Amino acid sequence: MKAVRLYGVGDLRVEEVAAPQIAPDQLRIKVLAAGICGSDLHNYRTGKWIAQLPVTPGHEFCGEVLEVGASVAGFQPGDRVVADSRVWCGECAACQRQQFNLCSRLGFVGEVCDGGFAEQTRLPPRGVLKVPADLPPSVAVLSEPLGVALRVVNQLRAPAGSPVRVAGGGTIGGLVALLLHEIAGCQVQLSEPNPARYQLLAEIIPLQPAGEFAYAVEATGITAVLEQLVAEIASGGRIALVGLFHHAADFDFNRLVEREIDLVGCSVFADEQRQALALLPQLADKLATLTAPPITLDQTPQRYRDLIAGNSRWLKSWIQP
Repeated sequence: MKAVRLYGVGDLRVEEVAAPQIAPDQLRIKVLAAGICGSDLHNYRTGKWIAQLPVTPGHEFCGEVLEVGASVAGFQPGDRVVADSRVWCGECAACQRQQFNLCSRLGFVGEVCDGGFAEQTRLPPRGVLKVPADLPPSVAVLSEPLGVALRVVNQLRAPAGSPVRVAGGGTIGGLVALLLHEIAGCQVQLSEPNPARYQLLAEIIPLQPAGEFAYAVEATGITAVLEQLVAEIASGGRIALVGLFHHAADFDFNRLVEREIDLVGCSVFADEQRQALALLPQLADKLATLTAPPITLDQTPQRYRDLIAGNSRWLKSWIQP
């Protein structure tokens, strides 16, 4: 079968590999749609979170169960599923509290095991969620990033009607902006330097002009953007951090102390992916306008390069193997 394989920093190849063989506690899955995430690009650029090489990336995917391991209950061939991107240890203190997104040894599909940038893959049952058969794969595949965005909204806890500054209109920032409007009833101010992407979001969200705000979301991973949010947010405000920062940087923490500004981290999701699945039908039409036309596995390396260069107006690129 065909798969996209990461061999190291900047080294992504499309090649023929053997179809996966499953253990008794695994499912073999035909991949129907797989989304390219900012963390996939981060791994390609830095190799930071990769636990094995080569590896098949892709933790956002929807598929159809082809084969069920002998010890697996509750699944059968033909079931539609989406991946739960998290791979937790089950033993640490956080896992014992059922806080799997805070696992001390947390890894991700496509980093610690092969992911969905292939015609087929395999996962244990705990690593997938069932989805309705009538939910299009191009929509179902968005459940993982939408779950991440919903985690941000839940962590931010902005009251309905509040002005919220969202810095970054990429996949997560854009989905956060959509949820803040549609689900939380907030007034969204979006900072996004790509005019085409800003306009794409403005067509489905009534974006507000920049003004005063007490709640903000940092979705760029750029230290200067965070510093600007801290400088402009109202005293006593809260900033939710979800962007991936590529470098350590100096930061004046006294500004947080003196003005009582909260910074709250947002790590993947707790139960938000399951909640996001329930929201997908009502958001499907708007999500479709944010999603690029599908690409093939062969086109994936070039799409990586285009996304890193900022040459995309879309919030989500996805692969149809």
